[in-house]
Amino acid sequence: MSENSPLIGAIEGGGTKMVCAIGTGPDDIRESTRIDTTTPDETLNSIARFFLKMRVEHGPVAAIGLGCFGPLDLDPKSEAYGLITTTPKPGWQQVDIVGILKNRLKVPIAFDTDVNAAALGEHLWGVGIDCDPLVYITIGTGVGGGVYANGKLIHGLVHPEIGHLSVPPPRNSQAVARDCQCPFHKSCVEGYISGTSMAKRWGVRADQLPPDHPAWEEMSDTLAQALMNLVLTLSPMKIILGGGVMDQPHLIGLVRGKLKSHLNGYVASPKLGAGIDDYIVRPGLGPKAGLLGSLALGLRLAQEPDN
Repeated sequence: MSENSPLIGAIEGGGTKMVCAIGTGPDDIRESTRIDTTTPDETLNSIARFFLKMRVEHGPVAAIGLGCFGPLDLDPKSEAYGLITTTPKPGWQQVDIVGILKNRLKVPIAFDTDVNAAALGEHLWGVGIDCDPLVYITIGTGVGGGVYANGKLIHGLVHPEIGHLSVPPPRNSQAVARDCQCPFHKSCVEGYISGTSMAKRWGVRADQLPPDHPAWEEMSDTLAQALMNLVLTLSPMKIILGGGVMDQPHLIGLVRGKLKSHLNGYVASPKLGAGIDDYIVRPGLGPKAGLLGSLALGLRLAQEPDN
């Protein structure tokens, strides 16, 4: 980044932790910190203290990008804009996260989902450069998806909720608890393959399952069902799979194979044949995709002429 690039704040707002940073771009992160996501008051007070301290030590930021867990109200015309809405995370329903931080910090805030932010970061600086449409999915504590299409992040009635796409129940499951674990739906992606759901369904955390465990065949098949629907509806140029559950080295290969099997040759593109290793990929920005994507949100807002 040039010396004239504005100083930007970034908040990767996750259900387990919130990572805050200031910088001007992916190669210039001045400072960062991790804050556990506890109660709204405690968490947001800690975030505000970090940025107030950074203001003293580094100068004011031009804007803050906030990529947050959801669901969220992202409609600027809505009375509920800036709120976390129907999240299953206890204590965080209807929290005005944007309003609280704006009131404390007096800084413009760009607000979007954590996965939309990651999609933007990957499009600008990662493996999604020149890919439009682009889909980013994270499989971790929950499952979320962001979409970059026609030069912008997709919003509509609300925002993409890829984690709650309906999928068929796994056949002949060997799981201890076979049912979908989503409190809202009877058979959705998150209810079967999120880290939280896998721990409940298999009786052990996903990161403790050996590579040859039947959970991985089932998980990859369920994920591939969802990816097939995305390929057939959005026709993305690339799909990026992030999140802690995807850290299993063998898993992405299983997902690629299952997707090819489900599509059964219907979509005639080399990307879904010999080129699938470059079509279904891990994040180029690694675990920093969400944080750098949040920085990108803030940078875009700071560069808007009317900001």
